Amino acid sequence: MVQLYEDERLDYLLADESMRIIQSHSVFSFSLDAVLLSNFAYVPIKKGNIIDLCTGNGVIPLFLSKRTNAKITGVEIQERLASMATRSVDYNNLNDQINIVLGDLKDMPQKLGHGKYDVVTCNPPYFPTPKVDEQNKNEHYAIARHEIHCNLEDVIRVSSQLVKQGGKVSIVHRPGRLVDIITLMRTYRLEPKRLQFIYPKKNKEANTILIEGIKDGNADLKILPPLVVYKEDNEYTNELKEILYGTN
Repeated sequence: MVQLYEDERLDYLLADESMRIIQSHSVFSFSLDAVLLSNFAYVPIKKGNIIDLCTGNGVIPLFLSKRTNAKITGVEIQERLASMATRSVDYNNLNDQINIVLGDLKDMPQKLGHGKYDVVTCNPPYFPTPKVDEQNKNEHYAIARHEIHCNLEDVIRVSSQLVKQGGKVSIVHRPGRLVDIITLMRTYRLEPKRLQFIYPKKNKEANTILIEGIKDGNADLKILPPLVVYKEDNEYTNELKEILYGTN
């Protein structure tokens, strides 16, 4: 049994009926971006240490646990979301593999240790903080979407501090921040190595990017084949069906 509060619900983790996740319409539900990042990120298969920053309700650690036996830490600043993540981990009997930490990601290098992790993942807030009267009235959504508690430089600096030499950092973000991301990655010794553009439909502009950097890696950026989300009839493409459901 799992304790649910207010409008929380227990959803299947996509097609995997063996795993469930606590979500809430008014607090947090995971998006396609989290699924794409979970599929894109490199993970060691048998052992190692992974940390997911801005973990929300723990969706990325849950997805990654299906691909690796490595230890996974999720960091979330919002107490309500951290609680949802912790209860989801407990429900899925993954306490031996996944640990959820409540706190500010900027404090994590000092709290958890420098150069400890083989892999860092992050689905960060995408947008600069608007004026107070322009912010989403829902505090949970405002913090998740806007750079209220951390900005892009914080995310990349902290990721570099947490990851080992030769370790990998994977981020999902918006194409409009690509130049900033690459500039900041190189500033903080993360050499961009893989980049993929996500398109909502064929012949539309990309609306999402996935990028991986290696700590003190050699310059050699590979542009992966583009990924298109929807066909013209608004059905998922075969590539997306494979990622989402393991079938096309």
